[in-house]
Amino acid sequence: YTEAWDADKTSIHVMPDTPTILLAKANAANVSHKLYVQAWEDAKKKGYDMRADAIPIKSAKASRDIASDYKYKEMHEKQKGHYIGCRTAKEDPKLSWAARAMLLQNDRIYRKAYHDSKAQIHIPVDAMSVQAAKECQTMVSDVDYRHYLHQWTCLPDQNDVIHARKAYDLQSDNVYKSDLEWLRGIGWVTEGSVDVVKAKKAQELLNERLYRTRPDKMKFTSITDMPDVVQAKINALQLSDV
Repeated sequence: YTEAWDADKTSIHVMPDTPTILLAKANAANVSHKLYVQAWEDAKKKGYDMRADAIPIKSAKASRDIASDYKYKEMHEKQKGHYIGCRTAKEDPKLSWAARAMLLQNDRIYRKAYHDSKAQIHIPVDAMSVQAAKECQTMVSDVDYRHYLHQWTCLPDQNDVIHARKAYDLQSDNVYKSDLEWLRGIGWVTEGSVDVVKAKKAQELLNERLYRTRPDKMKFTSITDMPDVVQAKINALQLSDV
């Protein structure tokens, strides 16, 4: 039954320029998502150059500033005129609250009661703390602590006085080092000594100028025909205002 139909299906040929085929192709093009976004994809592949002084950028910045200023002053605009009608500042609850907060934060008013009462303190003379302070003052007093002994007067030619002077001279630092005064100022260090060489080597190791060479001291010439340099020149010409 279906053998004849199956044979005819493979032999049917429709011309490509018939109205039905053309209509089907037009409908397929209209509903095709790939063709719908083809122009956008081509535009994306070309890239874009958005400058800071472009008109859309300036318009966006101006719109942002206008919106920001509006949002910043929105609460202020809503509260305008709400305080009209108070005869005095004390009748306004917000102003009264602000004045109260200012009084609490005022340091002079905060300490006024203390300054008024600090000079009205009366301490009994025979209080235990006062007596203890007096005893401590007597103990640490330099006048009561030191009792100078009698100043004895000795003859200069007594044997004990002569012996004490000799002992003081032997113990004196000036007399002890008087024989070394001729050595002062004549110090000398050998040029090739170990300490001098070690100090020079340490100075060379710590010298920043000898340790590294600054980039501005190095001679460098850029190659003008490098691919990145040529591409940069081409881009500069394309982006040039002229």
